[in-house]
Amino acid sequence: MNRAGNYVNNLSGKLAYKSFKPSFLPLTPELTISPSTNAKLLEAYKYLLELEGISKYIPNKELFISMYVRKEALLSSQIEGTQCTLEDILNPAVDINANQDVSDVINYIDACLYAIKRIESLPICCRLIKETHEKLMAGVRGQEKSPGDFRKSQNWIGGSGSTISEARYIPPNVEDMIDAMTNLEKFINDDGDIDPLIKNALVHYQFETIHPFLDGNGRIGRLLIMLMLLDSKILSSPILYVSYFLKKNQIEYYDRMSEVRNSGNYEQWIFFFLEAICEASKDAITTIENINKLHEINIKKLPETNRKINNVKVLFDYIEKYPIIDIQKTAKALNMSYNTVSNSINKLIELKVLKKGNDAARNRIYIYDKYLQILRKDT
Repeated sequence: MNRAGNYVNNLSGKLAYKSFKPSFLPLTPELTISPSTNAKLLEAYKYLLELEGISKYIPNKELFISMYVRKEALLSSQIEGTQCTLEDILNPAVDINANQDVSDVINYIDACLYAIKRIESLPICCRLIKETHEKLMAGVRGQEKSPGDFRKSQNWIGGSGSTISEARYIPPNVEDMIDAMTNLEKFINDDGDIDPLIKNALVHYQFETIHPFLDGNGRIGRLLIMLMLLDSKILSSPILYVSYFLKKNQIEYYDRMSEVRNSGNYEQWIFFFLEAICEASKDAITTIENINKLHEINIKKLPETNRKINNVKVLFDYIEKYPIIDIQKTAKALNMSYNTVSNSINKLIELKVLKKGNDAARNRIYIYDKYLQILRKDT
C-alpha cells in the first residue's frame, strides 16, 4: 500500500476484480513542499492577484463572466470528447437544432451558473455536488445514469466499449466510494492550516479518483476547482478556468493523476496543478486586456445622437453578451421593432463591428467576429 491508497478485491472467480480504495484526506505522511513547488505557489498567487485586480476594469463584468463560463463549458466538455465549437453554442437557433454535443455543453453552462449561485447559500458538500450533477445530466446523454445521485454500481475507465477486465482504472467500489466522499466533504469544509490552492489540488485529484457518478465526473471535478477558488475568497468572481490548460496538456493531466495512485507521489501532481493555475490566470489576464481594448476601440466608433435611446449603442451592448445574433430574436430581446434592429445592425456592419454570417436570407446571422476571435483561442 502507498499513501494514496490500495487495491481491494471484489467478487470472486471469473467476476473478480480489484478496485482502488483511496486514502482519506488529510494525507499521512504530510506533503513535502519543495522550494520549486513553493516558488510555483507564490507565482500562482501573484497571477491570481493580478487577475482579481484587472477584473475590476472589465467594461461589463457580468457579460464577460457569461461568455467565459461558456468557454470553460466548451473546453471542459471537449476534454471528454464532445465535438462542437463556440459558434455552435452561441448560435441564436441553438434551441431549435441543437445536436447532442451542443446540448451537453449548454447543460454544463447551466450547471456552472447554478453551482456558482448555490455556494452563496450552501457550502461545498455532497448535496451541492449532486444538485449540480443533476443539472449537468438533465435530458442529455447519460440521463439514464442516475443524474443527481452517487452511483450504486461499479464503474471503470477504459477505451470505448471496454469491459471491466480491460479497464485502465477501476474507482472504489460503492461502499468505499461513499466513505471517501464523506471524508472529502469533511476535508473541503475543514478550516485547517493547509494552503487553499494545495487543498484545491488535492480535492480535484481525490474527486476524480473517487469517480462518484456513472457519468460527468470530469466536468464536475473541474467545476469544483472554480467553486473552491470562490469559496476560499481567492477570487471574487468566476473569471478563471483551468480547462484551457488541462485540455492543452490532456495526456499529462491524466498521467499525473495516475502517477499519484501508482506511487503515492502527490507532490508532482501539486506542481502540475499550480502550473495550470498560473497558465490559466495568464490566459484570463490576456483575454480581459484584449476585450477591454476591443471595447474601447468600438465604443469610439459608435455614432453620437441626441435621442434619448441610442439604438446602435443598445445593440452594441447586446452583442457583447451575444456575439452571434439574428434580427428576429434580437428585436424580441431588446423590445425593438424588426426594422430598428435591422438598421442598427447595418450601421454596425458599416462601422466594421459586425459582419454577416451565413447567406441564408431567412435565418441570416450576424457575428461580432473580433470578439469571438479573442474567446475562440484554444477552443
